[in-house]
Amino acid sequence: MIVSPSLLSADFGNLNKDLEMINASEADWLHIDVMDGVFVPNISFGFPVLKYVQKACRKPLDVHLMIVEPQKFINEVKDCGAEIMNVHYEACTHLNRVVQQIKAAGMKAGVTLNPATPVCMLRDILPDLDLVLLMSVNPGFGGQKFISGTLRKVQELRRLIEETGSHAVIEVDGGVNAETGRQLKEAGADALVAGNYVFKAESPMKAISTLKNL
Repeated sequence: MIVSPSLLSADFGNLNKDLEMINASEADWLHIDVMDGVFVPNISFGFPVLKYVQKACRKPLDVHLMIVEPQKFINEVKDCGAEIMNVHYEACTHLNRVVQQIKAAGMKAGVTLNPATPVCMLRDILPDLDLVLLMSVNPGFGGQKFISGTLRKVQELRRLIEETGSHAVIEVDGGVNAETGRQLKEAGADALVAGNYVFKAESPMKAISTLKNL
């Protein structure tokens, strides 16, 4: 299982310590949520923080833009060292164009779906995607309860990926812990984003290892 701890739940008063833990852990990526207070009802952090994280973190950066008009910031995301750039289906009027621009910039292209958006909306774009992120909570805040209907969506998306010949990774974000992680793996998920489960744990490295070895 690919594990991508969410920076949103880290201790920003001691970010170096948490980034050192990520570097030493079994984590595969570091998930970074950029929020604008418009697309989602919260504001997180911007590119100056990302540039600092890039210097301190040795894991690939999995950048998730929860913002309006994400296409305006493709170059900035690339300059911050992102390997994966995730944009919301709901935020992109011309999604195919944005996906191609992300790829042209040298990043892997991911598309995120909110809980109420059906996976069938991605049928035509799936062959062009490297990753699909399913939100298993309503985006904007950490610590929310896992939406159980996500398991069905993962199964549907897995079938759709096979039907379209896509090689997209299925990633899930929200309410992920050992129990929901196991259920998501059984449903067909490839990657898990975990915030509070990792950073609030008594042993964050052990929590990461638990998810990694589900």
